[in-house]
Amino acid sequence: MLRKNILLVGFILIALLPAFAKEGMWIPTLLNKYNIEEMKQMGFRLSAEDIYSVNKASMKDAVALFGTGCTGELISGDGLLITNHHCGFDAIQNHSTLEHDYLTNGFWAKTRQEELPNPELSVRFLNRMEDVTTQVLAGIENQPKDSATVIINRNTKKLIANASEKGRYEAAVQPLFYGNQYFLYVYEVFSDVRLVGAPPSSVGKFGGDTDNWMWPRHTGDFSYFRIYASRDNQPAKYSPDNVPYKPKKFFKISIKGIQPNDFTLVFGYPGRTQEYLPSQAIQQIMEQGDPDKIKIRDIKLGILAADMDKDLKVRIQYASKYANTSNAWKKWQGEVKGLRRLNAVEAKQKSEYEFKNWLEANADRKKRYGEVLPAFEKLYAQLAPLTKANDYYSEIVLRGTDIFNIAAFFEVIDARWSSFSSADQQKIQSSIRSKLDEYFNEYNQSTDEKVFAALIRMYANDMRPEFLPEDFKILMSKTSKEDLIAKIYRKSIFANRAKLEQLASGLNAKKLKTLSQDPIFKIFRSLKKHFESTVEPTFNSLQKQIDATMKTYTAGIMEMKQGLALWPDANKTLRVAYGKVEGYEPMDGATYDYYTTIEGIMQKDNPAIYDYNVPQALRDLYHKKDYGRYGKNGQLNVCFTASNHTTGGNSGSPVIDANGNLIGVNFDRCWEGTMSDLMFDPDRCRNIVLDIRYALFITDKLGGAGYLIDEMKIEE
Repeated sequence: MLRKNILLVGFILIALLPAFAKEGMWIPTLLNKYNIEEMKQMGFRLSAEDIYSVNKASMKDAVALFGTGCTGELISGDGLLITNHHCGFDAIQNHSTLEHDYLTNGFWAKTRQEELPNPELSVRFLNRMEDVTTQVLAGIENQPKDSATVIINRNTKKLIANASEKGRYEAAVQPLFYGNQYFLYVYEVFSDVRLVGAPPSSVGKFGGDTDNWMWPRHTGDFSYFRIYASRDNQPAKYSPDNVPYKPKKFFKISIKGIQPNDFTLVFGYPGRTQEYLPSQAIQQIMEQGDPDKIKIRDIKLGILAADMDKDLKVRIQYASKYANTSNAWKKWQGEVKGLRRLNAVEAKQKSEYEFKNWLEANADRKKRYGEVLPAFEKLYAQLAPLTKANDYYSEIVLRGTDIFNIAAFFEVIDARWSSFSSADQQKIQSSIRSKLDEYFNEYNQSTDEKVFAALIRMYANDMRPEFLPEDFKILMSKTSKEDLIAKIYRKSIFANRAKLEQLASGLNAKKLKTLSQDPIFKIFRSLKKHFESTVEPTFNSLQKQIDATMKTYTAGIMEMKQGLALWPDANKTLRVAYGKVEGYEPMDGATYDYYTTIEGIMQKDNPAIYDYNVPQALRDLYHKKDYGRYGKNGQLNVCFTASNHTTGGNSGSPVIDANGNLIGVNFDRCWEGTMSDLMFDPDRCRNIVLDIRYALFITDKLGGAGYLIDEMKIEE
């Protein structure tokens, strides 16, 4: 009965009240049931069918999940796709060498034959999505929890198998509202994706980590790729015989310019939000989780930055790692600041008080939901020390150092070697060769030694004694920082490419046995086993209890707020967010305009600082005011801000105007609004967008790649 009530409430959706304007990442198929009217009041001139349709080409057919964590959009009938420079960064880096430094100098394929393949890269287009809540939950009535889980898993597998059509599509069933609703997503996957063009990092990453998350912004954060297909326009593995993909839909581009309050629509694959968390979770994030992770990454980033500044080769090797590490590090700092400014804990407590009063007004509600809030209090108190242990393990052991990364790879092989067939063992040999190439191409021993010594000492000092294995505590009590490097790191096979390749060649059980005596391998395995035995089981158990409580809590919220449109947390599925072009007030006494221009680039220009060293050719274009059709009245716009609700995964998302034309490429959020994953503030949460006119200007005037412009459809 509870499930039926939840579903009924979930579908009683009416037009949003003004208080909800701009907040939310909405499921495209449900837009026709609510808020299209509000969008039209804000200026939108199209229909829900233009956004999402299975009967005709629509915007969703031009938007792709790019790789595993970004968005990209088609901008020509020949499969040309634009996304962010930072989304294409790994591909650009992998093709870069000292002789062909595409990161520094940029890359422009002059012909289709010069476009560069990327074996590890794929893009996914949503073929269709469908509410399958009834099918997924069929048969769970009156079943115990464990049996219900088995039934849900069985129903889900059946839905996926049918939707996949024997491998033609990739399908997934995703829970929404913590399992109160389920959607089926069916994707068409293209694996032949080639690099077409990218500006130099002095444009595509202008401002670097100093400007990351910040406004005003002047970053030309874009890159081009092309999707290739078989001659019958179907997904196909890379082949020289493949031809450019002919899409159902691609975006026309408008270079008319933007004005304050212009309507904006963002389409994409936002990764994760947690807007329904209780006050205890918010407090733990603010006071423990984010500060702990910031502290660890402070140390790592300081070491990487110092070595990258001294050596160009190290800069190339660690460019992507540094960017990935610093991105969340800076975001967490803004998140904490934003949550404090919003008095987020108190705001959540107020909502919980309202929820409690709602329960008290009805005995049946109190029976169904009355244990939720006390359960959160108890569970998060138990979770706190385990969360700290989990964060430290994740940040230091799993992703902190290069040498632990490669040790983890071999540890998995060693643990499962005897269970592999001969054929599987042969495949593993090939994967090892690829892994070693990737590892050593992006590895500098001197840099990683320092990171290892600093972080492993932090792990020993900051973790509670019961969360550390005895052999590790003994080792650390008698080992200096210098000995950590000289007697442990440098004696490890994982720091010696020749020895590691020799071990990997003709790998067998006997060779793997030698790893058990390797000093780094011994430390890694000891930490891993202790974490998996003393922290992980209890942590996972508590998290499952919290998730189950969240499901009940969310069901109660849905029932309490019936008559209001609710949006489910982002989960890397296709969503739309609407807002308008507008600036904001970051702090008392300050106001930020909604756009930036090339004037700001030249004001920041500093040849002595890598991230602000403007290309000479761009300086020349600026002094001549040679902006072509992309500038107006001697001015060239670079970026703008809007009030769309976005998060990680929206990098590369198309920003669409009221007529469905591409006006920009989303690439960031303002620092003062990074708490929007947890709590949205319409006054200060802004997405940062690359003005498409600047991208086209760089492509044409700086890159000399006007032939790419020729295949786009542009509204003057």
